[in-house]
Order: sequence, then structure tokens, then C-alpha cells
Amino acid sequence: MKTAFASDARFMDHDTGVGHPERPARLSHTLAHLKRKPWFSSLHMMSGVECNRDQISSMHDEGLIDRAQTSCAQGLSYLDSPDVVISPDSFDIARLAVGTVLSLSDAIVSGQVNNGFALIRPPGHHAEQNEALGFCLFNNIAITARYLQQQHGLERVLIVDWDVHHGNGTQHLFEEDPSVFFISTHQYPHYPGTGSRSENGIGAGQGATLNCPMNAGTGDDDYQDAFREKILPAIHNFKPDMILISAGFDAHRADPLGSINLSSEHYAWMTTRLMECADQYCQGRILSALEGGYDLDALAESVGVHLATLNKQPAIIKSSKDSV
Repeated sequence: MKTAFASDARFMDHDTGVGHPERPARLSHTLAHLKRKPWFSSLHMMSGVECNRDQISSMHDEGLIDRAQTSCAQGLSYLDSPDVVISPDSFDIARLAVGTVLSLSDAIVSGQVNNGFALIRPPGHHAEQNEALGFCLFNNIAITARYLQQQHGLERVLIVDWDVHHGNGTQHLFEEDPSVFFISTHQYPHYPGTGSRSENGIGAGQGATLNCPMNAGTGDDDYQDAFREKILPAIHNFKPDMILISAGFDAHRADPLGSINLSSEHYAWMTTRLMECADQYCQGRILSALEGGYDLDALAESVGVHLATLNKQPAIIKSSKDSV
């Protein structure tokens, strides 16, 4: 069993300014936490790799790519939406985020590692085909799903998005495509306003989207019920060739941008369930990439739990505020 960890110090160069929740400290604080874990040094370490333009354009319009590049070069303060704050380096760092996840997917499909986690920024799941949105420039996970199909010949790719915010961009990019199954748990109604139960795909993609909207105040038990009653049966029916996780950790009870009450331990539970599915259908192949998570301590601890579980190490929680 080998688990990869992919990240790069250059992710800190995406400067969102003072007070923005999607800030470089999310990664530095998490990395400092991970380095204290006795198992961390045993992971397969991977550095960042910049993607090329063609890889981004597999999912995004050329217009968005052009606007992103030009806006950053001109020193503009945001791209498309005021919440997508950018800096001169942001275009290159967004390319680095995409490329790092693609490189991780190569390592997993080739059998170099069994699974892996990418500690990246900016996040991606809100990015639409021709619009940057919700802190996201390019849709890292969506681009990776298509890359796995086009470059590695995988037929059925599963995306599980457990961020507290619905992955509107990912859903819209694949809602007519039955070969990519998108499953989301998220607070509803909440930003960005999409993700109702009735949104289950369009045309040939009907049934290949599963939204499990959660009320504010929902906790571990409700999420476990959703997994047992809806998500796991749907995965067993789909039989994926690989599982991708849009791993937002802002459904944690301590997170300031959501009102869901998950414990840190619950991320180990969800990870274990998806690993069981991966073992059954796709040789254990799971790729996980960071999306949200804005309380620094809760994010670091939840990532640690998730990564330890992927690596089949004990996920020990020491902080009393997160005990079940």
C-alpha cells in the first residue's frame, strides 16, 4: 500500500490579500501539522507540475483561459467575480494546481502508488466552463476526470464532492455525460444555490448526478445515513474505474463558512467507505484534491485524518473540541 502526497511551496504565491478566507496559511498550517505525523515521511512525495493550455481547454473555454492570463498579467484584483481574488502569479499557480492533480493521477493509474492526496490551491469545483467563481479559476477535478478518460482510457470516473458548498461547476460540466458520475453532499440552501435533489443530470446524463443536500446543523449521523441509503448503492451500481474526491473540509463543525457539524473523525469514516468501493471496483485507485476548509486547525486536523486513512494509518484525534 503506497499513498502519494502532492504539493508545492509555489501555491503560497497565489496572493488573495488580507482577510480573504482562501489564504496561503491554509496550506502552510496544514503542512506543518502533517509533518508532525510519524507516518508522513513514509508517503510518496510529489512536487507540483504546471499543466499546459490544452489540458485546461479540455473543460474550459479559451475565453476564460485568456481572461485569466491577461487579468493576472495586468495586475487586476479579481477575475470574473469579486470573490475570485487574483494576483500577478495566480494564472501560473492555477496551472500548477491543475497540473499537480494530473501528475498525481498519472502516478495512481500507472500503479506507482495506490492512492493520493493533492494539497493545492486555488480550489476548483465552482469554476464553470467559461466563468471563474467562488475562489476557483479552473476546475482541477473536472479536468482530471476528462484527462483520465482521454489519456488513460478509463471509461467510468466517479467524482465525490463532500465540500460544504455544492460543486456547481463540476456538475454543470458533466451533467449531460453518463460516463462521469458526480455525487455531492453539501449544505442547502447555501452558496452557490445549486444542488437540489431534483438536479440529477440532463439528457444522456440523466441519473449520473446525485445531489444529497443537507440542512444547516446536520452532523455525522445524517451524512452516514446519506452514504448508506443513497451514495454507496449508487456507487455500487456505477462501478467506477477510478474515484476522485473533491475534498473540501468546510463541512467541519468549526468552519466559519458553513453550518454543517461534521467531526474530524467523520472524514475518516467517509474515506474508509470510498476506499472499500475503490478496492471492489477499481484496484483501490482514489485521487483526492483539496477544495475548501477555512478554519486552520480544523482543516489541518481533517486533512490529517483523511490522509492517514488513505495511508491505512491510525487517525488519532487529540483535540477535545473534535471528539465524538
